[in-house]
Amino acid sequence: MQQLHFLHSTKVLLIIVVCSLMQTPIGAVNDTIVDENCPSLANADSLQYTELIQRMTHVCRYDRLERPIEYDSQTLKRLPIVVKMRIYVYLLQNLNSDLLQFKTHALLQLSFQDKRLAYKEFAPERRETILGQKHLSERLWLPHIFFANERESSILGTDEKDVLTSISRDGNVIISTRLQASLYCWMNFKKFPFDQQYCSTVLESYDWLLGMYNTSDLVLEWEDHAPISFDPDMRLTEYNLAEFWHNTSIVHSDHINMRHGAFMGNYSSLSFTVSLQREIGFYLLDYYLPSMMIVAISWVSFWLQADASPPRIMLGTSTMLSFITLSSSQSKTLPKVSYIKVSEVWFIGCAFFIFCSLVEFAFVNTIWRRKENIELKKVNSKYIIKSTLTPRPSRRQIGGSLSNDSRARSCSSLDNIVSSTESVRNGNGTVNPAFNNYLTVHPNLPIIRTECADSVSVCSDRSTNDHVVDIDKEKKSEKDPPTFTTMTPQEIAMWIDRRSRLLFPGMFLAFNALYWTFVYCF
Repeated sequence: MQQLHFLHSTKVLLIIVVCSLMQTPIGAVNDTIVDENCPSLANADSLQYTELIQRMTHVCRYDRLERPIEYDSQTLKRLPIVVKMRIYVYLLQNLNSDLLQFKTHALLQLSFQDKRLAYKEFAPERRETILGQKHLSERLWLPHIFFANERESSILGTDEKDVLTSISRDGNVIISTRLQASLYCWMNFKKFPFDQQYCSTVLESYDWLLGMYNTSDLVLEWEDHAPISFDPDMRLTEYNLAEFWHNTSIVHSDHINMRHGAFMGNYSSLSFTVSLQREIGFYLLDYYLPSMMIVAISWVSFWLQADASPPRIMLGTSTMLSFITLSSSQSKTLPKVSYIKVSEVWFIGCAFFIFCSLVEFAFVNTIWRRKENIELKKVNSKYIIKSTLTPRPSRRQIGGSLSNDSRARSCSSLDNIVSSTESVRNGNGTVNPAFNNYLTVHPNLPIIRTECADSVSVCSDRSTNDHVVDIDKEKKSEKDPPTFTTMTPQEIAMWIDRRSRLLFPGMFLAFNALYWTFVYCF
């Protein structure tokens, strides 16, 4: 029994090889080799399509586990089967940024040549293509094509799966399948929301029988005409389809990169990539313009009085909390990445301006509550900020206290000298001889007499002869000291508020210029 089975298998294999070399269908030699268990194809023109397919795919003629065999006519080398592919995209849903995936509905079409199914030789009257659904494809050998970057996929259909199979007269097989798939797409959010994403669909072949073979057994190729096409009515809400392209590559599988299980070798791979440009209109109206308005509202505190603490505090904190709430609603759908996004640069910039308005209020409110006036060499930003940051006592207070003490000491010392001089004189103006050793007055030197005013403690110096020392005149001859301007703390606080009304908007405009230049030029 085993010998009979071996002879039968050898006969079937011999028929397949002879038919492949002679480019002749199996039915042409059916009359020469007759098997009592193999149905005849002599009257194939009168058979129904279902019966014709059953006879062509009978186990005596067709093995669905064996790929189509084709040999080179010169070298007799077995050639790989070429599977051509075409994809028609019905729907491309928006990218799921949080899960890094996108969903698509497409029609996947595979075409290859299987000369075992050619019926033009034994059914020359049949001109139509044999069409069938999934039950027809289950009787044929089909390449196992899968999405290498899929998360999940399924074949569409209601009562029956949407799989259409067609077989032409010369053995060209076309398998069309409507499917949906969720595919992985790595995204770069550095320029979010001005980003452009590139999402690829990778298709590879894998079969439990052919998995051990490399590209010498099966080769995937794109169709020559329009391999990738999109539904003209397809619309995207958040993205705009900028461009797309397709590619053919070879994937290497080994014990480290086990893309195809335990089978190692080079495998054919096809891919097509779509470039999706994010639409910015939504983010301009719902994020950027509101954030600009919130920052501008925080500047209203500069028109309020510096001691109006409740309204200025409430305005600053409410604008900060509103801006944080607005920004958090935009980042909920994004993954937690480690790098800084463009939207986060905008968030940091706007939050910095709102925070600075709060700091400015605290600064002017502290100055407003001071009681001492501040003397300024010049009324400009440099001296005002310097005097407010490092407050010092008044110049007049320091100079007045020092001059009064020195003048008091000078007047008291001069009074002692004069009183001592007069005490040694007699009533007639002569000097007591007892004091000659203690005081000697030269007749040519001036004797300074000091008259002190009790109210202002100012000493006036006069001499008793022509030699008069005028101290006030010598002071006037010296260079006049620089003039100082005195400002009250309230005046300084209002001056800072007035400057802030211009400084903050100007700096915010400069920040916007740098930000939008980077977004659109880099």
